[in-house]
Amino acid sequence: MATSLGRRSSSPPSLLLLPIPLRPLTNVALAAAYRGPLTTILSKLKASIEPSVLVVAAVCPILKGSSSRTKSVRWTEAQSLLAGLYTLVSVICAHESIDVDIGAGPGSVDVRIIFVDQNPSHEYAPNAEGKYEANCTTVLDLATFASTVHPWETVFHLDTKEGYELLNSFLGFAEKQSLSYSHLAVEGGVAIVSDTSDVSPTDDAKLGKVTCLGGTFDHLHPGHKLLLHATALLLEVPEKDSGDACTLIVGISGDELLVKKKYAEELQSWDERARSVLSFLSTLLEYNTTASSVSTVSKPDELVATMRNGTIKVRCVNLHDPFGPTISEEEMDLIVVSAETRGGGKAINDKRTEKGWKPLEVYEIDVLDAQEIVEHNDKEEPKKTEDFSAKISSTTIRQQRAAAKNRP
Repeated sequence: MATSLGRRSSSPPSLLLLPIPLRPLTNVALAAAYRGPLTTILSKLKASIEPSVLVVAAVCPILKGSSSRTKSVRWTEAQSLLAGLYTLVSVICAHESIDVDIGAGPGSVDVRIIFVDQNPSHEYAPNAEGKYEANCTTVLDLATFASTVHPWETVFHLDTKEGYELLNSFLGFAEKQSLSYSHLAVEGGVAIVSDTSDVSPTDDAKLGKVTCLGGTFDHLHPGHKLLLHATALLLEVPEKDSGDACTLIVGISGDELLVKKKYAEELQSWDERARSVLSFLSTLLEYNTTASSVSTVSKPDELVATMRNGTIKVRCVNLHDPFGPTISEEEMDLIVVSAETRGGGKAINDKRTEKGWKPLEVYEIDVLDAQEIVEHNDKEEPKKTEDFSAKISSTTIRQQRAAAKNRP
């Protein structure tokens, strides 16, 4: 049966344009540059009477390759930057008592970080119809993003020289498609000087036609978003109208595998978790930011969505064991794991090797790590990584939900 994802909220999400140099940045550097503006915006959105969505566009030269069909993603730098930004967002939200998981209710802010490619030396040329087109990755360039992804409630930008330059470029491309937005400058932070001398000239990450990952994805939070986004970045997207599609397989633990989880009464159903995953991925892979145009088809143990003009298929698969389709379907290219699931990636490849199949390329994401970030306002000591991870875990979120219900 075909259905559509519901509206994320009654109003469009807000957008923050964040100019970021592509070079290794420590969590301390990210906090110094962006903590002030992010705190201001998140606090403002927290005051809304309904849940808010903030899309943070990290604008940087994240792609390499000379033509739209030969582009590839600087994956190592990309996933590291994602981890750093989601860590910063999580620290701010913890400090400001802002819920960050999808669907948390009034006062919550669902932060979704995306990449937008911008190379100042590159000229963006429209096609014969005057439109800008997507490339073979899931990352849009600035011209395509500004002219095709809309609408936005408010466009925030930094009150710096770099912030205004980025805003003007964004608005220039948007106006060519008769799009206009209210925009607001946000003070705070410091400019980071662009320097690509530390960027690795090579990145051995290869795009794949079929990529996969797995998890519980209960009360979708920043750690889940990092894993989902890092995997989507490795998709090789075919040309529009080619009749071909790449596939992202998201294995989601079945309800029966979670009955022994702590605070199991607050667990979301498999369908709720799958739809949260698709809602988040639509921000990365679709063009309409309000009422998602993503249509879904329910199959036995699957919820399937088609995105990006039919060039990307997302399969949410109900997992009844730790392996799922990775050992029942041969045609897969790669899997993305975390430190927690590293052993699972090895076990999958052991099974595939036993079958005489090609093992999957395995990519591992960084962890969300607040150890380097000092709470400048109250001079707290940096948190240990494991303590911080526990604070944004699905278990902690369920515990908080259960406690709230028990309050008089």
